[in-house]
Amino acid sequence: MKSKFNKSWVASKQPRKQRKYVANAPNHLKRKLMGSPLDKPLREKHGRRTIEVRTGDEVKIMRGKFNGKLGKVGKVDVKNTRIQVDGAQRAKKGGEKVETWFHPSKVKIMGLNLEDSRRMKKSKSKEVKDKTNEIKKEVKEGKEKQKVKVNKTETKK
Repeated sequence: MKSKFNKSWVASKQPRKQRKYVANAPNHLKRKLMGSPLDKPLREKHGRRTIEVRTGDEVKIMRGKFNGKLGKVGKVDVKNTRIQVDGAQRAKKGGEKVETWFHPSKVKIMGLNLEDSRRMKKSKSKEVKDKTNEIKKEVKEGKEKQKVKVNKTETKK
């Protein structure tokens, strides 16, 4: 398999081509594949279903041996599309404890780390939606008034 990433690739039904695209994608695109679903209250608050996982987020593991366990994200590995959750450790044969890696789709975000102000740039909270809707209405009303004024001046001439 060639390890070249095709920038013009759009889509394919073939799973092998989909896997190749993900495997050979550059890190700035792989970052977008690191999304996890938000908990219902967060979903309603921010108006989004999923968001990229970051270090410090509070997550709940949804699959596997650690199902239902809560913890903070310790490490994020973008290259291999995986995360480590603090407290989720497995024992090796020798008895040594090792942190377990999870795919981001197998966890649910229960709390966001909002230290970065740009992170919620795409957030569509209800307050933001209401403000944008009000502005749109005002703009529409303003355009309608202008049309009426133009029509009146044209009929007078």
